[in-house]
Amino acid sequence: MSSINPSRRENRAWMDTALVGGLVAVVIVGLVALAHTTSWTEIWAQIQKLSSTSVAILLLLSIANYGMRAVRWHLFTRRLGLPTSLAANMRHYLGGFAMSVTPGRVGELIRIRWLLRETDWGVERTAPLALVDRAADLAAMALILGLALLLSAGGMAFALPFAGIALAIAILATQPKLLSALVTLLFRATGIFPRLMGRVRRAARSLRLFMTPKVLTLAGALSMLGWLAEGYAFYLLLNWMGAPLPFWMAVAVFTFATLAGGLTGAPGGLGGAEAAMVALLSLEGVPLEVSIPATAIIRLTTLWFAIAIGLAAFPIAEKYARRT
Repeated sequence: MSSINPSRRENRAWMDTALVGGLVAVVIVGLVALAHTTSWTEIWAQIQKLSSTSVAILLLLSIANYGMRAVRWHLFTRRLGLPTSLAANMRHYLGGFAMSVTPGRVGELIRIRWLLRETDWGVERTAPLALVDRAADLAAMALILGLALLLSAGGMAFALPFAGIALAIAILATQPKLLSALVTLLFRATGIFPRLMGRVRRAARSLRLFMTPKVLTLAGALSMLGWLAEGYAFYLLLNWMGAPLPFWMAVAVFTFATLAGGLTGAPGGLGGAEAAMVALLSLEGVPLEVSIPATAIIRLTTLWFAIAIGLAAFPIAEKYARRT
């Protein structure tokens, strides 16, 4: 990382900041434009239905999600054999949330840098952590979406194939033999970067450490409980704002919107998640004076709250990483 030209790094940081700022502006403009089709008085009346206790409950459910996923990260690091403590893994995982709105969320690879500094483990040995972590989230959300669609009495049948595709991607992306074979085929076809290809192949093979029934069961349970906590928060929010949806339908809307936003590749799913959530709520008969503030609030108490936690944990993780 230190070999990157400082001016080029500054330009890249400026471009990333401009991209995120532009996307945030687009989201705000879009929500404001939609709000103009209804009454601002009605929107404010819906927001006023929320008490400080209500907001605290939403934030606590988000913390439950982050905590379970951080424990899952600890589970993965222990399985890989990293000599890191639970406290270290928690600060790495939570600190990585500060980079959630980088393009493609690649900024979250900062966790790998912290591990390198604190353990001297090379990237080829720790890179599988990032892949299996993202795959665990994708698989859990796909399973939750499929379950919610099957148990809900509403529509959204169009989303079932989407859940199947997301689950298939998560499974295929973590198959060590398949990834190793693909790297081998790529090298034989091109002959480029032999040392890099060898490292990638070794990293792919280490994925087999995570493919045991015990690890898959524990990681799956932590992932699904974590994401269900945020789905439950969305269900409560809609009820508090006077537009109750059945639990599983609310979970389906939240999960599909989050997945759709993530798969657009936009930082933090900005734009795509908000548009999908408002559209799906409208299909379920939720008026705009509820769907617009509900979408804004759930995104503030999930995505942006995670970023706030990440910004608080980031300097602590950096400080510990510099000590070693």
